[in-house]
Amino acid sequence: MIRLEWIEQVVKNPARELIQQDGRIRRWAPIAEMQGRYLRVILLPDGEMVHNAFFDRSFKP
Repeated sequence: MIRLEWIEQVVKNPARELIQQDGRIRRWAPIAEMQGRYLRVILLPDGEMVHNAFFDRSFKP
């Protein structure tokens, strides 16, 4: 289960950010409570509305 506070943490303090061609924003950050696994949060182009969130197994810092 992904906690809301983890999503907020990624949105506010991303370790990395990438803007997709469609304008959506990808943000990643490690989650200490999940042994440092990186949570990817995808935001809509407005930069506020969360489209998706999941632990990204392929992310390399």
